Amino acid sequence: MLLKRPRPSLSPSLSPPFARQRRLRTWRRTRPFWGGLLIVLGGAELLLVPLSPLTVLVSLGPGGIAAIGIGAALVVAGLSLWFLPQARAYVSVHALLLSVLSFPATNLGGFLVGMLLGIAGSAMAFGWTPLPAGAAPGATGGQDPCEHKAHGSGPRALAAVLPVLLAAALATGAPPARAAVRPGGPPTATRTPPSVTTSLFAPQGFAFAGVTEVATADGPLRVLVLKMHAASLADYRLRTRDGHEEYGLAATSLELRGNVTLYLTKFSGCIEGLLCVTFSPDGLPAPPVIPPFVFMTRVSAEQALVTSDLIVTDGLRLEAS
Repeated sequence: MLLKRPRPSLSPSLSPPFARQRRLRTWRRTRPFWGGLLIVLGGAELLLVPLSPLTVLVSLGPGGIAAIGIGAALVVAGLSLWFLPQARAYVSVHALLLSVLSFPATNLGGFLVGMLLGIAGSAMAFGWTPLPAGAAPGATGGQDPCEHKAHGSGPRALAAVLPVLLAAALATGAPPARAAVRPGGPPTATRTPPSVTTSLFAPQGFAFAGVTEVATADGPLRVLVLKMHAASLADYRLRTRDGHEEYGLAATSLELRGNVTLYLTKFSGCIEGLLCVTFSPDGLPAPPVIPPFVFMTRVSAEQALVTSDLIVTDGLRLEAS
């Protein structure tokens, strides 16, 4: 009897090149890789323009020095998106502001190339969404696993395009998410929200909590809900607008501390003193999360209600007309 010699079985393990490729793909899918790459390329382009031999077009003056600083900051932001993906919202908004600032501060944003790369990368990073917990690493339906696409989600689509909308300061008219009114929620507001102005608004832990309705004597009123841990306001002014005797509050400084919630029908100001935008319940919504370093100047708002654990003022005075 002839015995057939069994063939040696192939090892189920992958060869080293394929194993490295799989590890690289897994690493890319767990962070906004392509957004970070575009930001790094945009920062590198801003760095190379003033250092290139094109001395006829570019001179290393204040614009060149600004280009080096902004370019280096964008490169650091792009690398941070790779190695600190949990801070993507903070980093992407920071990179967006730097990219927009590069247009007036440097050589037209690296002749528009570096600025556009930074804006596109910021939008991709801000809209990137990680895989749900427990999802299989290879469950991509035959597509490239380095990309993860958010399916059918309005807030995710809004997060992807919001940085571009902020950069252009356009009104979209798309209705934002609406928050349900909870029993025992905010108290009854005045018929006409008073107007508030301040020369500086510096929030801490600022977040957009959606759109809701507050009760007034004339019926429900749609408002933006902004929550924060604390906020500092300078040159605070409040004026009533009810059509009768007008009263007002004024303070040199105003500090709101602990569980601060603002209910606003309109909110406008200049982010970092540069990019002026207007938010309303039916217009451009506020970003979901605001980085802690962001402040606003020349702020004006229509304030239906405000709640806070503690309010500290300096130079408070009551005015009447």
